[in-house]
Amino acid sequence: MAKTAILVVDDSVTIRAMMEVLLERDTSLEVVGVARDADEAFALIAETDPDVITLDIAMPGTDGMQILRKIMSTQPRPVIMLSSLMREGSELRETATAIGAAGCFNKNHILRDADTLIAMIKDVAFRRGHRPV
Repeated sequence: MAKTAILVVDDSVTIRAMMEVLLERDTSLEVVGVARDADEAFALIAETDPDVITLDIAMPGTDGMQILRKIMSTQPRPVIMLSSLMREGSELRETATAIGAAGCFNKNHILRDADTLIAMIKDVAFRRGHRPV
């Protein structure tokens, strides 16, 4: 069975690299692309057809919420929003969920809670019908 394909979208080269390393520690996950902005994200969505997307909110140009809206209206799939602003009960978190985000994760906790993020990715992929190896 195929691995769960993940696209990482974040303007920070450090976060993109960290996400790639952390996610691929799990052999059932594969990072199929990393994008630093909306243009790269949509090109990679078309090219790789990822099962799950992790998406930063605060980015130059088109922000993550605008990208999320476009994904949900044109190519819906599970998107996990990553931001230091994604605190439990925050208005931003509620807005992202209302737009269609499958989950929200505080990226300040990536290193500490990498297993939680991986479990979230697997859960949303499974709910979409993808069963990782």
